[in-house]
Amino acid sequence: MSRDSDHALPQSPSRRRLLMGAAAAGALAAVPALPGTAAAATPQTAAAPAGRRAQDPFVNPLVRNRADPHVHRHGDGFYYFTATVPEYDRIILRRSRTLNGLGAAAESVIWRAHPTGPMGAHIWAPELHRIGGKWYIYFASAPAEDVWAIRIWVLENAHSDPFQGTWVEKGQVKTAWETFSLDATTFTHRGKRYLAWAQHEPGMDNNTGLFLSEMANPWTLKGPQVRLSTPEYDWECIGFKVNEGPYVLKRNGRLFMTYSASATDANYCVGLLTADADSHLLDPLSWTKSPTPVFTSNDTTRQYGPGHNCFTVAEDGRTDVLVYHARQYKEIDGDPLHDPNRHTRVQKLGWKADGTPDFGVPVADTAPAGD
Repeated sequence: MSRDSDHALPQSPSRRRLLMGAAAAGALAAVPALPGTAAAATPQTAAAPAGRRAQDPFVNPLVRNRADPHVHRHGDGFYYFTATVPEYDRIILRRSRTLNGLGAAAESVIWRAHPTGPMGAHIWAPELHRIGGKWYIYFASAPAEDVWAIRIWVLENAHSDPFQGTWVEKGQVKTAWETFSLDATTFTHRGKRYLAWAQHEPGMDNNTGLFLSEMANPWTLKGPQVRLSTPEYDWECIGFKVNEGPYVLKRNGRLFMTYSASATDANYCVGLLTADADSHLLDPLSWTKSPTPVFTSNDTTRQYGPGHNCFTVAEDGRTDVLVYHARQYKEIDGDPLHDPNRHTRVQKLGWKADGTPDFGVPVADTAPAGD
């Protein structure tokens, strides 16, 4: 999942209660909502610090108190950033001509949760995509009156500038089951558009697995939906049996799908599925799961629970960059979902001699700690 720490966090039911099938108790505190859809103000884009060049080291944490980060590098020369806010009540956007500039870029609220009804609670993990000349945001949310009935929803904006125009609610992405589902991402391959997401499958002894389907349009699945992965290794089942937050990178004749596993504390980590670019992506046998996590907490660099990543490229247009969130401490008081200090981080993604990604370890902080 992803996430302004200066606001009080909602006292929502714990995630454990959801995952054990208990009824949720109460709803998140309602927040003022814009009627219908929201038109956003244009932010002032932060300039890169004087003297900083594209090849300079990244500043980390890049954006504080923002989890489940998503960075889209667009053809207009801007990096667009969105993420989960700890209040789980709105969708934000930033942009900058440099990755480091995202940390100081002005932030605009482009959509707010509804005070009642659908899309009223747990606004999680937004992703911004440009499809067919329009902007789309995929995100997870629940009804204000049933805060753990989380599903996938889509917003659309026909304006060329996502900070302008109107964000129209296109509705829920309907999957095969009306069950807990979240963390949708979309990609194209060989002329087809796909949606990957996490969902609880009825009858399965887990919390969420990973699914894939071809799309008929940006808010409708064409089907069939297939399960690519379910938690099976010990490192995927600590606290909760979770596979979530998929994201796809195409390189070296293969598709690499990262995902996050286990509870959202220091045990959270990144796993990897790999498919040949010439394979049938909707055949689960085309995907191979790495038996060990590829990115984990590190005591030396003091980064814990790295996960829910995406990928982008540096300003040189060649260097692959890993974007993710992590905490700066291991011990958490209470439910991890009520801890606001998952910060967005970035680092160079390496490549091994066999053409597979080399994630390394989450790098140490380069920026002084905040208040």
